This record gives sequence, structure tokens and C-alpha cells, in this order.
Amino acid sequence: NLYLRKSIIITMERIITGIPGFDDILHGGIPKRNVVLLAGGPGTGKSILAQQYLYNGLLKGENGILVALEEHPVQIRLNFKQFGWDVSKYEKENKFAIVDAFTAGIGEAAKRERYVVQSEDFHSLLDVIRNAIRDINAERAVIDSVTTIYITKPTLARSMILQLKKVLSGLGCTSLLISQVSVNERGFGGPGVEHAVDGIVRLDLDEVKGELRRSIIVWKMRGTSHSMKRHPFEITGNGITIHVDKVVQEVFESE
Repeated sequence: NLYLRKSIIITMERIITGIPGFDDILHGGIPKRNVVLLAGGPGTGKSILAQQYLYNGLLKGENGILVALEEHPVQIRLNFKQFGWDVSKYEKENKFAIVDAFTAGIGEAAKRERYVVQSEDFHSLLDVIRNAIRDINAERAVIDSVTTIYITKPTLARSMILQLKKVLSGLGCTSLLISQVSVNERGFGGPGVEHAVDGIVRLDLDEVKGELRRSIIVWKMRGTSHSMKRHPFEITGNGITIHVDKVVQEVFESE
């Protein structure tokens, strides 16, 4: 019986992302309730990977929310559709929600949004996120991007992420927080942020011998082992595919 109890404790429930190759390099998926920082420069595919994560969840019956901080919700729905991912029907079925933290309710289209953050107050944002998760019983969440939250308050970055994590994990969500870094920056965005999250996944777009190449590497993931290698990936009409059987061997260095 003691052995059985230990086995139950050790068993880690995971969220299967459904992204080709991603679950493989995570050795089975993201541990449930983990908050993962998805860091990378412009054009690396962060938003696409995050949207693919949410849509695959909807296909599996796992409801999700996307917190839009840098783009109009209407444009985000169009971005989904570019890959054939129509989220509108899931919104109507109360299985998917976009939290509008971009428009502040300004504009005719914004008036039709269900979840709108009316002020720039961080606690107001948390309240709307909390309500959205509870309303649709969300299991997956994406914040795009978390950098926007603390860019003018860098000293509060870690504290804000911890508060956000408390809400997301506390309500049962397994979450991706998109973090922006500059082209040549090798960090993860935000002082102390990397210590506040459960996992860090870095996406890169580097020029190698006159050609741009995309790659992904898992820097840390609490609760599971993972690939320690940098793998190439590509963006197709169906989304992101990670080539688990290949390794990017070049050493990328900032200029």
C-alpha cells in the first residue's frame, strides 16, 4: 500500500499540447497547472505556437482563454483562421474566450466583446481573467504578451507574474505567457521573471550562413525531464511542426 501511495504521488498529470514534436521534447506534455514562459524575438512564432496550443485543446474538449494585450480581438480571430482554426463556434458554445485587454472598450467592435478590461489597473486585469476562467471552466490559458503588463514597471515584473500565476494555476489552468525579447537578446524578458515561472521555452530565428532558421529549446520545465537540445521547427499552413529527430548544432551568439 505504501508503494502504491508513492506511485500515485509521483504520477504527474500532463496537458498534451498536440503540437507536432512539442510533447516529445517535453517527454509527454506540460505538467498540469504549470505556468510556462514562451520567450523569443519578433517573428519567431510565439503567438502561433500559443494559438495552436489553445485550438488543439478545444479539439480535445479542454476549454481555453486568450488574454489579448497587444492586438485587437478581431485581428486575433483572423490570425487563428489563417491556419484553419475557427474559434468563433467555440466562443458561441462558451468553450473559448478572448479577454480584451487591448481596446479598453473603445470602438464598435470592442463593444461586442464579452470580457473587456476597462482600465490599465493590473488588479482589474486579474479580475476579468479570473471571471473568464470561471465562466467557461478554462483549462488552458495564453497571455499575449505578458511583457506588456510590466514593461513600464520592470521592478514589479516578478511580483506581477507571481500574482498572475496564483490566479491561473489556482483556477486549474495550464498556461503559456508570451514574453518578448529583442532580436539579439539572449535572456527571457523581464528581471526575475524566469524565476517566477514553472517553465521556460525559448524560440529563436537566427541567420546561419545567409539563411534564417527557426529553433526551439526548453530551458526548464518543473515536474518533468525534457530534451536538452535545440531543435529546428517550421511554420506551415497547419501551424508549427518541431523536428524532434534533428538538432541545431550551430552555436548562436549575439553580435
